[in-house]
Amino acid sequence: MFNYIKKNYGWLIVTLIAVGQLGIIIYHIDLSNGFSFKPDAERPNMTGLEFMVHFTSEIGIRWMVAVLTATPVYILLDLNNVLVRQSMGIATAVFSFLHFIFFIWDEGFAQTFSEFNYIAGFIATIILIPLFFTSNRKSMRKLKNRWKKIQQYAYVAIVLSIVHIAFLDDIWIAYALVIGLGFIIRMNPIKEKIIAKRLEVLKR
Repeated sequence: MFNYIKKNYGWLIVTLIAVGQLGIIIYHIDLSNGFSFKPDAERPNMTGLEFMVHFTSEIGIRWMVAVLTATPVYILLDLNNVLVRQSMGIATAVFSFLHFIFFIWDEGFAQTFSEFNYIAGFIATIILIPLFFTSNRKSMRKLKNRWKKIQQYAYVAIVLSIVHIAFLDDIWIAYALVIGLGFIIRMNPIKEKIIAKRLEVLKR
């Protein structure tokens, strides 16, 4: 048991965090008058359903940013775990799908196409569908080189997601800076220098 936890602690932590976040959604379910959601105590100006829309949006994009920082973290710290990355990808998709469901529940499906940022969010959600269903080792083995090409659409999804929230919240600047820094670290000349420096430190 201990060896299993030691080997798999990364994706287990991701799973526990995601389950805890789903627990917050379950906690807000109100069955006293049909099926609805209780307002959040910290956001009393929102209805329960509006809170669900915002909460799942925040969590979804945070997981997405976490997925896209996995490679820069590997470059900087030599930490790489495919299962952790796949677990974060699944969490990204789950909360993004929930966000879309809560949004059309609250606003109606037609509202999806009423504004540019909503359209961007809708396209990002569609892109996540194939990423969700291929975030497993079976798909990696079956698709081989095509798997990486499919997963690269995650970058399109994060750009569209940032556009989606840019019209709604200033937090998009922080997400854009993190993603931008990650892209800089991934550039070959910079990546090679970082890895060479890291190896040099390890040899001392």
